[in-house]
Amino acid sequence: MEYSISADARLALDLALTVRHDGDGGVADDLAEPAGLTTWVRAHADLLPGAAGLTADESALAADETALAAVRDLRAAVRALFARAVSPAEPSPAAAARLLPLTEALERLNRAAAQAPTVPVLTWSPSTDPVLRQEPATGADPLTAALARAAIAFLASPERQRLRACHAPRCVRYFLKEHPRQEWCKPACGNRARVARHHERHKASTGR
Repeated sequence: MEYSISADARLALDLALTVRHDGDGGVADDLAEPAGLTTWVRAHADLLPGAAGLTADESALAADETALAAVRDLRAAVRALFARAVSPAEPSPAAAARLLPLTEALERLNRAAAQAPTVPVLTWSPSTDPVLRQEPATGADPLTAALARAAIAFLASPERQRLRACHAPRCVRYFLKEHPRQEWCKPACGNRARVARHHERHKASTGR
């Protein structure tokens, strides 16, 4: 059995995955500058229907520092809520030491979603599943609003239960399980994890 992935889940997940392992033991940020956001949005134009100016046309979006700051703030909220969603399992190691508090993450996400005329508002008490309701509002940041609305739709859906943090060595990614036995975000991570476990077992058996 293999699972499908909705457009909202893909968009929210891909936003979180703009923080990634850099191949040298560190963490890279695909949204470090406005040009990176421009490239990312153009690559995801098909997942952003109805958001003003978001098309695959090369001239459709040229992100500035204001847009970049808004999307990065939203990404921090999304990653904090992803950490909540995978709990009690550990979050991505790239986020574990600097997660936003749950209340601040929710406020930031809902405020971003309010930059569109129709506002989905997410509430999530400690003992319940997330609850989604709609409220009227007006705003002027369709990009951030579209991303926030996708994240809210994903987090309020049963699809959230398939979210996992990959804990293979050096990986900092979140992923959605695509089949019931999936443990890692991609096969290369599974290979690294198996090699690491073999190394640890060898050390334990030899004492060195």
